[in-house]
Amino acid sequence: MKNFMDENFLLQTETAQKLYHEHAAKMPVIDYHCHLNPQMVADNHQFRSLTEIWLGGDHYKWRAMRTNGVDERYITGTDTSDWEKFEKWAETVPYTLRNPLYHWTHLELKTAFGINKILNPSTAREIYDECNAKLALPEYSARGMMRRYHVEAVCTTDDPVDSLEYHIQTRESGFEVKMLPTWRPDKDMAVEVPADFRAYMEKLSEVSGVNISTYDDMLAALRKRHDFFAEQGCKLSDHGIEEFYAEEYTEAEIRTIYNKVYGGNLLTREEILKFKSAMLVEFGRMDYEKGWTQQFHYGAIRNNNSKMFKQLGADTGFDSIGEFTTAKALSKFLDRLNSEGKLTKTILYNLNPCANEVIATMLGNFQDGTVPGKIQFGSGWWFLDQKDGMEKQMNALSVLGLLSRFVGMLTDSRSFLSYPRHEYFRRTLCNLVGNDIENGEIPVSEMARVNQMIEDISYNNAKNFFSF
Repeated sequence: MKNFMDENFLLQTETAQKLYHEHAAKMPVIDYHCHLNPQMVADNHQFRSLTEIWLGGDHYKWRAMRTNGVDERYITGTDTSDWEKFEKWAETVPYTLRNPLYHWTHLELKTAFGINKILNPSTAREIYDECNAKLALPEYSARGMMRRYHVEAVCTTDDPVDSLEYHIQTRESGFEVKMLPTWRPDKDMAVEVPADFRAYMEKLSEVSGVNISTYDDMLAALRKRHDFFAEQGCKLSDHGIEEFYAEEYTEAEIRTIYNKVYGGNLLTREEILKFKSAMLVEFGRMDYEKGWTQQFHYGAIRNNNSKMFKQLGADTGFDSIGEFTTAKALSKFLDRLNSEGKLTKTILYNLNPCANEVIATMLGNFQDGTVPGKIQFGSGWWFLDQKDGMEKQMNALSVLGLLSRFVGMLTDSRSFLSYPRHEYFRRTLCNLVGNDIENGEIPVSEMARVNQMIEDISYNNAKNFFSF
């Protein structure tokens, strides 16, 4: 019987152990998609407690606590102390066996704080006090955490109207870890509520200096902001969409639709889909011109619990995997840009694992020999960024594409304690490949190539792909 979370955690064979310890573990971290708060990096935020850094904003843990019968006041409430919230999490942890939260919890305690104890109600106070004492030290600040995990670069997620002042402040401070913005223009496509769209257009007008009253004005303003993001080192865009949009439209139709929603009138479903289709194409063109990589995270049904959405807002733990028929629309969207000669490097992240093979086969349709792995199958994300989800994603990519060209893992997290997800991924990768070697499915004579592949997927591919 193996010990829990020893140095060979998740590594089932001697070959897997060598691949991880001698190759994957030594590589720096490039976290090319996350939701960190840039101000915390700029200010080198010192965390007041383990609850703040660990439970603040972590809707994975919130969902588990709710499922375990914990009252909301101990999750997102304002009338309970940090200790009371942590105590409720400690009571929940023993019930998370076989949930990835159990692994992440103990991996984070071990790698960040050097704590090998199992978290449960009997150890909660001791662990809480020990972590809080360390969090008071300078090396456990926001920047200290990034140094601790050998982070080389992070890409945050930023709205086109964002000033990027904290990115600028961080860069000018001389901090050795690159913090780059990512262009996330979802609100420019959100035309379902005319009043919200109009309010957003007014913000865009203010920050761009463009007087916006027409569709062409909006595009001019967005291009100015796109240029500004590029000046601040941005190399990626990201789009959080339910499904892909590829309706037929004319420019005249889109201008009419814009005038209608800008004027405060509700759009039909057909008009909404046409507008979103046009905007995806426009953003794709902008990204191509800059040589950026476009990312698409799709497949979530968000804010399912309307009562809790009204109470807490978005991103609080009430989203789920959706079922969408996306293959034809995705193909049409990529083909439209490709036919124009404006299909840039692209990463596709699906949230429903039933589409793994769909995505893996779609990649090959639009590879053009200009860049290795130009069209990427993104790593398992959100509900799939755990051992089973990552293995399924990598198996589909291996069988139907080139795993060797994969740009690897990212945290997709708001937490400075989420970097062990890179370790978790690397251990899973090494175990997967190590088992193939042990089973005679990859020749031992190719170990030099295998070693290089592990290092590439862990770090080199991302560094080269994004030109960081």
